[in-house]
Amino acid sequence: MPNPRINQPDGRPQHRSIGFALLPSLLVSAVAGCTSVPLQPDNSLSSYDGLTKVDGRIRKVEYKAVPADLTASKIVYIEPTLVSPTAAQSSIRVTDQALVATVVSRALCIGVSDRFTVTDDRENADLIVHATVTRIVPTNATVAGLSTVASIGASFASSSVPVPRIPLGLGGLAVEAEATTKEGKQAAAMVWSKGANFVTTGARMSQIGDAYSLAESFGSDFSKMLVTGKTPFKFGLPKLPSYQKLKSGLGGKPKYQACERFGRSPGLKDFAGGQLGLPPSWTDKPARQ
Repeated sequence: MPNPRINQPDGRPQHRSIGFALLPSLLVSAVAGCTSVPLQPDNSLSSYDGLTKVDGRIRKVEYKAVPADLTASKIVYIEPTLVSPTAAQSSIRVTDQALVATVVSRALCIGVSDRFTVTDDRENADLIVHATVTRIVPTNATVAGLSTVASIGASFASSSVPVPRIPLGLGGLAVEAEATTKEGKQAAAMVWSKGANFVTTGARMSQIGDAYSLAESFGSDFSKMLVTGKTPFKFGLPKLPSYQKLKSGLGGKPKYQACERFGRSPGLKDFAGGQLGLPPSWTDKPARQ
């Protein structure tokens, strides 16, 4: 009589083989479920020469940093971020575009505060930083709403498996920025674009839902390069944020008064709103110019 243990595989190898069989499909879904946003220079930088290229699936970057100039600088002035006339479709409200710009400015100001002194006096600054939003890829608010309903429904059903977004209608953002010395020399520059993905970018029922989230990502990348004088795109273990950054992120008073003109982060209020898929404009407001 044949031994069933010999002729039939046990359950564990079957499960393992099924998992390996599904892996390519999951990887394909992950790659497909993101938005690729091309770099979109807007001629707002003093120079585009000597930029180093970083080309990824969801983030594309060209950057330059001059460590000697950045290390020698102590005081920074942050100009309000501009929105290029070609950045967004006409269907996106001006106030929503301004909110995205505000988040870029706020993230830059809080980020550079880790090493630099931020001032309101442009003439007294060693570095002048300016950024321009060059493109906003609208989020499909209807699809984002359906994703939110599915996610909340899974939570009520006590599902232990997280529900990813519907990988359709994802938004994106493109920004460029530079830091110049008192003499007008370019000390750092970055042309940056990034698309949302259906796993790590939360769905919000707004045309700027994804651009709002990605604006902080750009501010973090560029400010980190200014602080360290090095590329922020090397792989490695993530570092814990500083106390001042945590405090500001939770809506507390920023380290420097100059950052107040970009408004305070909505903190936990926005986190809760994001979990419910609420539009960013419900929890945050653009800075007054």
